[in-house]
Amino acid sequence: MKIMMISLGCDKNRVDSESMLGLAVTGGHGLTDDENEADAIIINTCCFIHDAKEESINSILECAELKKTGHLKKLIVTGCLAQRYADDITKEIPEVDAILGTTAYDELLDVLDDTGLSVRMKDISAPLHLKVNRVITGENYVSYLKIAEGCDKHCTYCVIPSVRGNFRSFPMEDLVSEAKYLAENGTRELVLVAQETTVYGTDLYGEKSLHLLIRKLAEIPELKWIRLMYCYPEEIYPELIETMAECEKVVHYLDIPVQHSSDTVLKRMGRRTTRKEILGKIKALRKRIPDIALRTSLIVGFPGETEEDVEDLLDFIKEAKFTRLGCFTYSREEGTPAAKMADQIKAAEKRKRRSKVMKLAGEISKENGKNMCGKTLPVIIEGYLADEDIYVGRTYMDAPGVDGMIFVFSDENLLSGDIIDVLVTGAKKYDLYGEATVNESAE
Repeated sequence: MKIMMISLGCDKNRVDSESMLGLAVTGGHGLTDDENEADAIIINTCCFIHDAKEESINSILECAELKKTGHLKKLIVTGCLAQRYADDITKEIPEVDAILGTTAYDELLDVLDDTGLSVRMKDISAPLHLKVNRVITGENYVSYLKIAEGCDKHCTYCVIPSVRGNFRSFPMEDLVSEAKYLAENGTRELVLVAQETTVYGTDLYGEKSLHLLIRKLAEIPELKWIRLMYCYPEEIYPELIETMAECEKVVHYLDIPVQHSSDTVLKRMGRRTTRKEILGKIKALRKRIPDIALRTSLIVGFPGETEEDVEDLLDFIKEAKFTRLGCFTYSREEGTPAAKMADQIKAAEKRKRRSKVMKLAGEISKENGKNMCGKTLPVIIEGYLADEDIYVGRTYMDAPGVDGMIFVFSDENLLSGDIIDVLVTGAKKYDLYGEATVNESAE
């Protein structure tokens, strides 16, 4: 069969999608990105917030039409929405042929052969790490390495533990083997992801082991950059900071989703930290790694959030001066404790509060950009804009898909995946401009 994958949601989902495609290939199936050629379409869904849920449902409905009008034989739904709403999907969308829960991906080949409706569900905390050669989607010079599944935090606004299960690390030797395969197939930048990366190894090895994994990954010659995402601030530990400072391949960038600064809001969110502790961790990171770029994500409009809490958050942002910042309005998700809380905030007010946060974040980003002018930074090239005769890339301060870009003038021909030195010559709110200096991308 010719199989098409539609991968929605986060980069962790993307890893799952690539693994399922790898499994399909081992089963003798072909791949296509043309829905009109596909014999089977797999939709790997997301349901983290309302917008993601809506996007997933719309994608399923659009593909369901192909069952009526095209030659599509199989429509398979996987991922978080499939796990959470399997009964609703089977009832409301009869065109769906198979549903795979978040720990049932290994049964993909079976459902491709099944006739009639097939729903495969397993214990959501069951171990699952498909040991197949992933089919790399998108550019091969940057890849994601999913180092664990599930989460034990149980924040009051989040559905992840109910659809992904308890936190469980993947064995270090398996991850190193997977990273070697990715590197041999062109990966220069490896981005480590999980629901929370900082507690990697606690279940398998009895202690936090992310720093040990990083050191093993750094031994892979083809890898040039290693980037860490989803590091909860309260779990960042001294050995990890020291490894980041010492290991040249680890870019000085850390994604620390703090969600809020007000202690009262953090407590209602079920977060396990305080404003003072977060600022203390930021101070420790910057003391040991002065040029570190810190990214965070915030939620405004959480039930019971007051105007004073918003002012606290704005003051916190001014003090923390994050290099990169994203802000979401609270999404009321059924089945979560927060959904039942009193003092739910109206959508218009949530949007107003988000605008305040992003306005301030933009001002800080613009100031940070100006401070970069005159400095030489390592940049990974991502493409070329022929109309403007300029290359597009990312500095070490920018994670793929979520942060800013740098536009690079170069007299030399550059390739996507090249890592070069760039002199920063100008800045906008979120993006930089620069001139290529020395090409350091030689193999």
